Amino acid sequence: MRLNHPRIPPLTRDDVAPAVADAFPDGPGRNVVATFAHHLALLAKWGPFAGYLMSGSTLAACDRELAVLRVGWLSQSAYQWAEHVEPALSAGLTRDEIERVPDGPEAEGWTPHERAILAATDELHGDAFISDATWNSLEDFSDQQKIDLIFTVGQYMTISMALNSLGVQLEPGVSGFPESSGSA
Repeated sequence: MRLNHPRIPPLTRDDVAPAVADAFPDGPGRNVVATFAHHLALLAKWGPFAGYLMSGSTLAACDRELAVLRVGWLSQSAYQWAEHVEPALSAGLTRDEIERVPDGPEAEGWTPHERAILAATDELHGDAFISDATWNSLEDFSDQQKIDLIFTVGQYMTISMALNSLGVQLEPGVSGFPESSGSA
């Protein structure tokens, strides 16, 4: 974690204004939502977009989660990483693959498809651009999938910036990055 305390503490059920409490019948929930609940207008607009990327996108869930974990690693967002390990496992990534994400696209064991996702994610994160060589390696992606990949990486870069800068803390009992990994 970049910060050991939140800069803006997550809201509790008691903190939520009575006029908006119905939006959080059991309280704001996880730290990310409870922190973003300080800005309900933004949360209301961001939610549908994030929802599309998580469940309506043309990307396969395993492809999406591979990109999200890589963005989390590159951004050093332990919260984002921790929040996406279980979805990645549910989407079909193995523990070994997840632990290999910090090693990037050149690590042994990636398929050409996975390598292309990781390379595109690295390039978008580092340069806000996918090179021709990497674009061409995404040959098995439809145009819509390429667009969804770009928006997924961008969305999770934005979320990483927010999580890191706001100091959103890990949920109780949740660990961040794999112990065997170093820094990006």
